[in-house]
Amino acid sequence: MADQLDLNLLRVFDALLRDGSVTAAAERLHLSIPATSRALGRLRRAMGDPILVRAGRGMVPTPFALRTAPRVRSLLDEASALISADRELAIGDLERTFTIRINDGVAATLATAAVEATAAVAPGVVLRFVGEGSESTEALRDGSVDLDIGAGDVSAPDIRSMLLYRERVVAIVRADSPLARPRRPTLAQLCRYPHVSASRRGRTRGPLDEVLEAEGLQRRVAAVVPTSAVAAFLVASSDYIGLAPQRLAEQYGRALGIRWFPIPADLPEIEVRLLWHARLDADPAQRWLRDTIRDAFDSPA
Repeated sequence: MADQLDLNLLRVFDALLRDGSVTAAAERLHLSIPATSRALGRLRRAMGDPILVRAGRGMVPTPFALRTAPRVRSLLDEASALISADRELAIGDLERTFTIRINDGVAATLATAAVEATAAVAPGVVLRFVGEGSESTEALRDGSVDLDIGAGDVSAPDIRSMLLYRERVVAIVRADSPLARPRRPTLAQLCRYPHVSASRRGRTRGPLDEVLEAEGLQRRVAAVVPTSAVAAFLVASSDYIGLAPQRLAEQYGRALGIRWFPIPADLPEIEVRLLWHARLDADPAQRWLRDTIRDAFDSPA
């Protein structure tokens, strides 16, 4: 009869998938290598799958293990929250990796503040930032992502949301561009130069184009790049005009050799929000991290 999966076996499964090695998993769990190897054997019998298979000198997870890993991590998070909900959290002793999905324009300004704020009081915490491959909430549900930071909101009943700050989009140009003079350019002047669009989906149009059309104007988008950071680098070495979050332009403009200025149009502000799954509401460690990130951006843009 197959072994039943208990919480300790699930912890071993999670460590094996994180480290891809019995030795490293044993070290993470403070177990002996033989004990961890025996646990892997029990996992294989209980799940009916090899879990890890030999590939050259290392081990790689099976497709089944990769599919199962996020759900196991989610279950462990729920168990941790249940056990520690009424306990006082010792932040200084916390050892945990949080995976944060984040927009690159936000990451450029938030990552430094978040890492510094957490490292100052919780040196054992690792913040693992991953890019936006998809806005799907399934990553929050299955535990593969702990927090999601970006523009917009989600109306799903099991997803919680917190407003971090509001952001304005500004125009950026090379520091020696004629548009970088003290007098702010008009919309017509902005249309005289080629533009670079930052869009992960490859879009060339946005709210600015609607404003321009209402004024009988049109800009020419000459290049489309996937991120605001790439757009800033391109602007710094060309005559292109770009659009970027104001915080990004303020923090890195001088170092990149670019200038920024407000766009003379009533463009919508961007709401940057923090999202997480409802099951982690009561998790003291995640609650502390959410509060830490919120406090780092307590003042509106």
